[in-house]
Amino acid sequence: MPSQMEHTVETMMFTFHKFAGNKGYLTKEDLRVLMEKELPGFLGNQKDPLAMDKIMKDLDQCQDGKVGFQSIFSLIAGLTIACNDYFVIHMKQRGKK
Repeated sequence: MPSQMEHTVETMMFTFHKFAGNKGYLTKEDLRVLMEKELPGFLGNQKDPLAMDKIMKDLDQCQDGKVGFQSIFSLIAGLTIACNDYFVIHMKQRGKK
């Protein structure tokens, strides 16, 4: 039986491939759909109407219109780090009360 962390890694891999299909990468449209379905809170909180374009530009380092698993994993890692930082600050503030 996989651990919770192993299950999380497996979920990230399966989710990427669900949206990438047989081509093995995401287009801008694939990325938009993935984020709308799997990270709706993140996109919903964006105030910048060009946020999706900026994310794609950051992730598409080869500038070929393709985003691979490693780039998506980097995005998820960055979001996780930001969420953890917020969580730690919030917990410290709660402890001071």
